[in-house]
Order: sequence, then structure tokens, then C-alpha cells
Amino acid sequence: MNYRQKLNNLIEKNDGLILTKELEEENIPREYLSIFLEEDKLERIKRGVYTTPATFNDEMYIIQQKNSRLIYSHETALYLHDLSDRDPLEYTVTVPYGYHNPYLKDEDIKIHTVKKELHLLGVMEKETIFGRKIKVYNKERTICDILKDRNNMDISTVNEAIRKYLTGKDKNLHLLLDYGDKLKISSVLRKYLEMFV
Repeated sequence: MNYRQKLNNLIEKNDGLILTKELEEENIPREYLSIFLEEDKLERIKRGVYTTPATFNDEMYIIQQKNSRLIYSHETALYLHDLSDRDPLEYTVTVPYGYHNPYLKDEDIKIHTVKKELHLLGVMEKETIFGRKIKVYNKERTICDILKDRNNMDISTVNEAIRKYLTGKDKNLHLLLDYGDKLKISSVLRKYLEMFV
């Protein structure tokens, strides 16, 4: 199979979205990107990101692919879990202390940091509206995160999220309390639970 066929297969496999790191993983020379750009088979979306003209720009997926250790959290996670009706104006993510990626500064995102041992607590996969998988904190971790950061958030967003979580069918209060202990917010969490139960 020649490089052109390999690149076409990669484009098809990725639903029209290509990252330069994927070309390197597949040992496809970058010059084939230039060829596909000249032939209008690909468009450059941003540094290292290319799509076919018919492909929608799946920004959440792209940001996470370029910054592999970030996890969608806080307001963005609330939206992804239908715990908020507000479409986030900027994406909110969490990274471990010490994580540095120069491309992260180029994105319009709000960044939280957490101890490395707590970074993967409650991680799950969700799909973007375009059907690509991204990493996000589960509902229980998200509730704990917004309570921990409640003084920097709109209180109505916090209250709405907790009310929706508690009236939802797929809540796990035991897990929520366990995360509250691990994230050292159990007393605040219990006060909020008493208010809404």
C-alpha cells in the first residue's frame, strides 16, 4: 500500500479528521499532507490539525488529542452530563500539577490543576456531538469539583447541577460521598445534600 492510500485510509478511519502525530505514528511522510492540501482534499484547521472539507470541526476532541492529559471538568462536564442547560462559553479542563504543554496556551480554555494521584479519579468516556470519544469526569467527580470551586462559580449553576443530579436516576450517592472524602470536601458536600434532600 502506498502513502497516498495509507493517508486516505487514515482519513476514512478518523471520519475526516487528521492530526500530524497520527501521520508520524503511521510513518506517512508529512509531504503527503501538503499534496492533499494542494488537491483540496484536506484543510488546515489549526497547527497540526487537518480535516476534509466536508468534516465538522470537533474542537473538544481536537483539544484533547493535542493535550492528552487534560480531562473535561467543571462547567464543561456539567454540560456533557446534562446537569446544566448552559452551553459553556469556554471549555473547562483539569490537568495534573506540573503538566505543561505549550499548545495549551493557544486554546480558549479554563485550566484547573489537581494532585497527580487524584487526576484520574472518576474519569470516563463520553461522545462529543460529532460522535468522537473524549475523557470527562463522571457525574460524582464533577459534583465534587464544582462544590470545591463553588466560590468561583455562579451559585445558580452549582445549585441547578446538584438538584438535577439528585433527581436523576443514575446517581451513585455512595460513590459521591467516597469522592467527597478523597477530595476533602465531605463536610460541604453533606451540607448541600441536606439542603436538597
